[in-house]
Amino acid sequence: MTYIVKDECIKCKFMDCVEVCPVDCFYEGANMLVIHPDECIDCGVCEPECPVDAIVPDTEDDADGKWLEINSKYAEIWPNITVIGDPPADGKEFENESGKFEKYFDPAPGKGD
Repeated sequence: MTYIVKDECIKCKFMDCVEVCPVDCFYEGANMLVIHPDECIDCGVCEPECPVDAIVPDTEDDADGKWLEINSKYAEIWPNITVIGDPPADGKEFENESGKFEKYFDPAPGKGD
């Protein structure tokens, strides 16, 4: 098992999870974070830190494994992040919105550390 970041992170990107990760397995995109599944040690300390519940075990992924695939793919291209950065100024506005992947996902890398 590994942990993955899902749709809820998009446009929120609060980053509370980053600082508690003992193995630095978070990677930053333009408007969300992902977890590198091969680096995650399944400790689970990041999950309760996420204020929008975007981090879940991969056993709670969609039936087709969509989010595990997204986390795996973008962890290979986006920069590693090990310290909390500034979340988007309008992040709170998107907290309760659904279907954010289809509306807002940006494959561009973030700025990293």
